[in-house]
Amino acid sequence: MKPKAKRQTDPAIALARREQILKAAAECFRRKGYHGAGMAEISKTAGMSAGHIYNYFESKEAIIESIIEKDMEEMFSIFQKFEDHPGDVLAALLDGLNIGVQRHMDTGSCVIDLDMMAEAGRNIKVATLLRETDIQARGRMRQLLTSERSALKDIDERELESRINVIFSMMAGLLLRKLLYPELTEETVLIALRPAMKTLLMPFDKAQ
Repeated sequence: MKPKAKRQTDPAIALARREQILKAAAECFRRKGYHGAGMAEISKTAGMSAGHIYNYFESKEAIIESIIEKDMEEMFSIFQKFEDHPGDVLAALLDGLNIGVQRHMDTGSCVIDLDMMAEAGRNIKVATLLRETDIQARGRMRQLLTSERSALKDIDERELESRINVIFSMMAGLLLRKLLYPELTEETVLIALRPAMKTLLMPFDKAQ
């Protein structure tokens, strides 16, 4: 039976320790993958005992859950920038497109995403977490594209869902292209991605 995580009395210390563990775990997952990195290696990288780690996370799976949650928070902070942009939605997304490209082409950190996707095929809990994150992300994008600042505010729901899925597919695919073609640069991607994104963010009769 696995030890249960203990509650820490000092929130600041607990937060710092959790961040320390998550950083160490991410480094281990990058090197050896989810299954290749054991709690012993994570504890060694974090500079603390495995027993100490169990004070904050009851299992390796709980660590993965927190990494997914942290990734979601970072993604939502990007959506917030789009929502706070003074221009219309098209301008906001095109101005911030390089941020999304940088994030999805970062093979150092995003390689963990590939490992989590692979784990989702075996682990229903991880799969559920990733799907819930995707649902929330699509919800934020839907909210953005149907706002009064968007040229797509009156678009048909089925077409809107189609466009959102194509946008997400393009962005998610950048990591695979970077891994297979390391010479790929952000500048090269944006040459074609900007006009493609512009087309997807406007009514088709105006984009043509």
